[in-house]
Amino acid sequence: MRAPLCELLGIEVPVVLAPMAGAVTHELAAAVSDAGGMGMLPLTWATDEEIVDRIRQTSTLTSKPFGINLGLAWDQRHRLDCALTAGARVISLFWGDPSALIPQAHASGAIVLVTVGSANEAADAVESGADVVVAQGWEAGGHVWSTVSTLALVPRVVDAVAPVPVIAAGGIADGRGLAAVIALGAAGAWIGTRFLATSEAAIHPDYQQRLLAATETDTFFGTLFDVGWPDAPHRALQNSTVDAWEMAGRPQAGNRPGETDTPAAMADGAPINRYASSTPRAGMTGDTEPLSNWAGQGVGLVTRVQPAAEVIHEIVSDAEQALRRAVGALTASGPASNAARESRPGEGHRTRG
Repeated sequence: MRAPLCELLGIEVPVVLAPMAGAVTHELAAAVSDAGGMGMLPLTWATDEEIVDRIRQTSTLTSKPFGINLGLAWDQRHRLDCALTAGARVISLFWGDPSALIPQAHASGAIVLVTVGSANEAADAVESGADVVVAQGWEAGGHVWSTVSTLALVPRVVDAVAPVPVIAAGGIADGRGLAAVIALGAAGAWIGTRFLATSEAAIHPDYQQRLLAATETDTFFGTLFDVGWPDAPHRALQNSTVDAWEMAGRPQAGNRPGETDTPAAMADGAPINRYASSTPRAGMTGDTEPLSNWAGQGVGLVTRVQPAAEVIHEIVSDAEQALRRAVGALTASGPASNAARESRPGEGHRTRG
C-alpha cells in the first residue's frame, strides 16, 4: 500500500494518527510511526518546554518520521517556531486560516498538512502552499471542522486540488474504511477513534471501556462541551451530561443542568467542569462518564484493545484484502460475465408473451 503520500512523508503505509489531545502521547505517536504510519503529536496548548520534551521523547522511541499538530483557534506562531527549532518537519494545521504559518514552516524545510471541510477551503489551502490536504468529514470524533460527510467530501476535495495528495478523515476505523477512501481518490486515511483503543493511548480506562461498548448510533454532535473551547462543533459519546441537557430542553449556556458540577479531577487535583472540553485521560479521579468522551461514528467498529502496531498492520492487511475483493467482484461482473449471461436465453432480460 505504498502510495505517493508515503514517498512525500517518508512513511511506509498511508495511515496517519489523528493528534487527539489528552490521548496521544509520545509513546502512541512513536508506536504508529515505528509501525510504518505517521504519528502526530498534539501541541496546541503545549508550553515551550513541553514542545521540546515531547518531540525529543518521541525521537528517542522511533527513528521514523512523525509530525506535530497545532489548532489555529489560537495564535500558534511561537509554538510553530519552537517546534521547528526542536526538529519538527511535518506540520499539521487545523481549525482556521493557515496562510500565515505555511511560509514559516516551509522556511525550515517542513511539509505542511492542512485540514479542511470543503472543496473551496481545500483549494485556498493549496493556494496558500499546503503540501497535503486533510479532508475531515462530519463523521469524525473530537472537534469537527466540516458539515459534509466523508463520502461526499473526499472526492470533491480530490478533484479540487489534484495532484496534491488528500488524506481522508472521519469515520474510518478499519481496513475497509481505508480501502473505501482510496477508492474515492484519497492517498491515505487519518484515523483517531480506533487508536483510542490501544495499549499506548493515555486515556482513562473507563473511557476506553465505554468506547468498546459503543455502537455507531451512540455519538452526540453539537457544541455542548464548550468550557475552554466555545462555539466549536464536536462529536463525543452520548452520556449523562448530554441526556440531562436534552431533557431540560437544550438550554443555552448559563441555564444548563449542573453547570457548576466538577465530577472529575486531574491527577494533580484540579477540578474538571462537567461541560469542559477535556479528554478523560489516565490518572483522572472521580467520575469521567459525564465528561467529553470524544468518539467518531466509526466507534462501533472498535471492539478490542490492541497495541498500535497491531492496529496498523491489521488495517493495512484488511484494506489490501478489501481492494482485492472489490477488483475481483468487478471482474466477475465484467464484459465476459455479461456475455455469458446474454448467451443463456431467459436470463437477465424480460420477454413479451
